[in-house]
Amino acid sequence: MRLSIPAETVAHERRVALVPDAVARLVKTGLEVVVQRGAGLRAGFTDDAYAAAGATLVDGAAVLDGAQLVLKVQPPSAEEAARIPAGSTVVSLLQPSANAAIIEQLSARGVTALALELVPRITRAQSMDVLSSQSTVAGYKAVLVGASALGKLLPMLTTAAGTLVPARVFVLGAGVAGLQAIATARRLGAVVSAFDVRPAAREQVQSLGASFVAADLVTAGAEAAGGYARAQTADEQARTQEALAAHLREVDLVITTAQIPGRPAPRLITAAMVAGMKPGAVIVDLAAESGGNCELTRAGEHVEANGVLIVGPVNIAATVPTHASQMFSKNVETLVRHLVKDGALVLDLDDEITKAMVVTKTAPVTA
Repeated sequence: MRLSIPAETVAHERRVALVPDAVARLVKTGLEVVVQRGAGLRAGFTDDAYAAAGATLVDGAAVLDGAQLVLKVQPPSAEEAARIPAGSTVVSLLQPSANAAIIEQLSARGVTALALELVPRITRAQSMDVLSSQSTVAGYKAVLVGASALGKLLPMLTTAAGTLVPARVFVLGAGVAGLQAIATARRLGAVVSAFDVRPAAREQVQSLGASFVAADLVTAGAEAAGGYARAQTADEQARTQEALAAHLREVDLVITTAQIPGRPAPRLITAAMVAGMKPGAVIVDLAAESGGNCELTRAGEHVEANGVLIVGPVNIAATVPTHASQMFSKNVETLVRHLVKDGALVLDLDDEITKAMVVTKTAPVTA
């Protein structure tokens, strides 16, 4: 069976779907892997490394010729979708709600599409969960972005010029990205606090050495299926914002990470709350692409309001392409091993992992 790895075409995307080590392991199972020349260069993986791993290197559009399974990071473009062979299968981040036209195009061509962001949050699918692995990267990098923009050092320093007090970092949302942000800020010496509406988050936050804010707002029913926070009611949101406003006045750097799959990000920080923050404070909003946790966030932009800088990073995991690709690749490799039986692709719609991921199913499947 032929696996194809095209070079990513989305602007600023530097990751690659499979790294050479993963290619070598899959080749040993009898699969044929075809890689577009240059596909891994921006992530630090050379064509020679892929060749040594057993991949076949091809130029440009030829990577899709005869493909039975196409592995990508970002959704295929309309041009790519038009070249993907009928009857084949595409696995990538697809953002189905935002890419209806591409999904329809793939379906019309008879291409099955599996969305990586729809991997269910169950124990046996953990090693396939690209959202978690890439959130780990995002949480780490968000702190570095914030620290770079902040006019203060994060750690306490005692010097001949006097003692510098540590910066105060506040993390909103204690999922994978939030917990990594907490750990990173702590390693850099900041005094860290965090908030999440889910009961399980409090112990996780405290285990990393951070303080938990507004514990009285945590409710048993705040956690929805898959471990995500459910959307708050208007009354709950008002009480949350009131508690957060008081805490925000004291902090230097805020990392927001709260998101709800398939819905706009919850609005946790209003313009009025920003106005009450210290001049020189920084907000890094990891939910920028889904609308932002801060009212003033603009995806891909830096916005300054009342002396506070709001950063809305886009595709932040791609800014750490080597490790992000290694983690993404491990997730994809595990999924491929799950889908391939005796050298053939088997899409079993009775399987809870496959069933959850399929967004078009026009290619032959096993039901």
